[in-house]
Amino acid sequence: MGDYFPEDYEGGPNFEEGMGGSQAKMGGGGTNNVATPGMEDFGTGGYVIGGLEDTNIPEGFEFVAGSVPDGDHAFKVASGSSMGASYDLVVKPFCMGYEDYYAGLTADSHPSLSITPTSGRMDRRGGEESVFEVTCKPGGQAGVFKGQLVIFLPDEGDKLTYNIEVESY
Repeated sequence: MGDYFPEDYEGGPNFEEGMGGSQAKMGGGGTNNVATPGMEDFGTGGYVIGGLEDTNIPEGFEFVAGSVPDGDHAFKVASGSSMGASYDLVVKPFCMGYEDYYAGLTADSHPSLSITPTSGRMDRRGGEESVFEVTCKPGGQAGVFKGQLVIFLPDEGDKLTYNIEVESY
């Protein structure tokens, strides 16, 4: 393939500019300020390509806890409160790229516990944290309610497991 611009391209480097190399102007550094076709947005950010087509958890998918928990979280709720109480569980991004996830509670978790969101995309390392809201609506019951939150990364086949303990008084 030849090193040339299309015939209808306006503003490309002339013969003298090309002699300084493709990345520098004669007599100084810097890049050519003329937009090259197809490179107009180069360096302005990225696009996320791919990802979850369907944000619903696949039918029949089971959330199974890992053998070693990634953390323990506890909070309290008044048993008589019809609104219940919520706790924000914050997960720092740890993967090199954006990662889709499914989040849910294990089957043996107390039925008064719920989690939102149940699916989404986790930011890459150094990006925004993912916040999962764990809600407990005890419905008048008192006691200690336990559950395990599992965050499954389908692209990696990896998962995070967090122990949840709620004291309803």
